[in-house]
Amino acid sequence: MNKIKIGILGVGHLGRFHTQNYNQIPEAEIVGVYDLDQKRGKQIADEFHVAAFENLDSLLDKVEAVSIVVPTVNHFDITKACLERGIHCLVEKPITSTLEQADALIKLSKEKKAILQVGHIERFNPAILALEDLHLNPMFIESHRLASFNPRGTDVAVVLDLMIHDIDIILHLVKSPVKKIDASGVAVISDEVDIANARMTFENGGVANVTASRISQKAMRKMRIFQRNAYIGIDFLQKFSEVYRLVDSETFRLQPNQFPIELGQIDGSNQPQKIVYERKQVEEANALKMELETFLDSVKTRKKPAVTGEDGREALRVAIEITEMIRQQLNSFTPLK
Repeated sequence: MNKIKIGILGVGHLGRFHTQNYNQIPEAEIVGVYDLDQKRGKQIADEFHVAAFENLDSLLDKVEAVSIVVPTVNHFDITKACLERGIHCLVEKPITSTLEQADALIKLSKEKKAILQVGHIERFNPAILALEDLHLNPMFIESHRLASFNPRGTDVAVVLDLMIHDIDIILHLVKSPVKKIDASGVAVISDEVDIANARMTFENGGVANVTASRISQKAMRKMRIFQRNAYIGIDFLQKFSEVYRLVDSETFRLQPNQFPIELGQIDGSNQPQKIVYERKQVEEANALKMELETFLDSVKTRKKPAVTGEDGREALRVAIEITEMIRQQLNSFTPLK
């Protein structure tokens, strides 16, 4: 088996996990890691018995594909340098700092015929994977992504740090252009927006109400989806989903993992109705490892990546619009003295 030669660019908190998981994938051969902090780079290299490179170009000369796990402000320059060499790239979210940068990378990846995948890891959360067999047509979505304060990540607004995960999932599920956005938020601890709420209205009539905070006392990552005859609760933190469906009790046949909840007869119906409950999850799924495996599969087969550059750009576009709307509001507020 010909292994794919991989480099990891940036081995901070998340880059270490990329290195760890690539080390467990038979199709991957880690050529080495690179970090501006050479001491950190050597530490991670020694931990996983791979090489540490002091020069980025030296590493890029030897690889076919890379994970780019550097601060967002550096995404464009490093990804561009890799794509110009025809190197396949998995770049962590958000894809870039600006839409112009994202457009340039997407164009370059097509010119060089190089895979460009964006690291929206929640696409691989077991709670989301468990819903793949359902026909989802969300008309109302509510999500909460709350975290306690951590100085890491405060160089960007909470919308680009946390909310963008849910924006990407919602865009992926609704599959309709965003028609209107209303948003509000507050910069509480950092100089950037720390808590934000956005209401997104879609052209198909669907609505999503999204909240993200990095100043909460208790962590929460939940999403609720409502559509005709169904309610789906998604717990990203606990990695499972709960599905409640309204069915015709006369014709529906329960599966072993489904449980009935009697509802009684609904006005206008001749048949008693029943709610069927099902808890869904993918056992022992490692979201990051699966993300890296799908990236390697796209590199090998040249098939469309699971999260394309265009997907990453659209999530970034919505996140930027929300952030700018909030920033304009904050300019009119006076801090508490």
